[in-house]
Amino acid sequence: MYNNSMKYYSYENFKVDTNTLIKKVENLHFEAIVAIARGGLTLSHAMAEGLDIRKVQSIRTELYDNSLKRESITISGKCEFKNVKRVLVIDDISDSGDTLSAVMKYLQDEHKEIEFKSATLFYKKTSIYEPHFWINEADDWIDFFWERDYKRD
Repeated sequence: MYNNSMKYYSYENFKVDTNTLIKKVENLHFEAIVAIARGGLTLSHAMAEGLDIRKVQSIRTELYDNSLKRESITISGKCEFKNVKRVLVIDDISDSGDTLSAVMKYLQDEHKEIEFKSATLFYKKTSIYEPHFWINEADDWIDFFWERDYKRD
């Protein structure tokens, strides 16, 4: 932890939490994964490996510029599902909930015949959207290892 408003989240924590999340959803037989880019990409890849799901797609959203929240969310990308009934939508955190809420509505509106469930590593109780599956409750800003450990100085 670097200051009172930021908590470092290491690869070791990620590995343990991801395996816990895999166990929570493995019996639900999801056929595809949608990663919310960029935050959900690392978790989606790990989940896809753990669940042996090859159908992985992504949707890009923009709600934050660094740590400054924008007025509205932008969703880019379309998903194509063929013979798929159950899809797991993955992001790193449900912070305000605006991103997950918008993406879940967007996917459900576009693909009414598919059941979508959401999963995150972190959930803030103040979020407007609670994921179907989550591991940790967040009470401050999470500094994920993939955001910190690969930055150039």
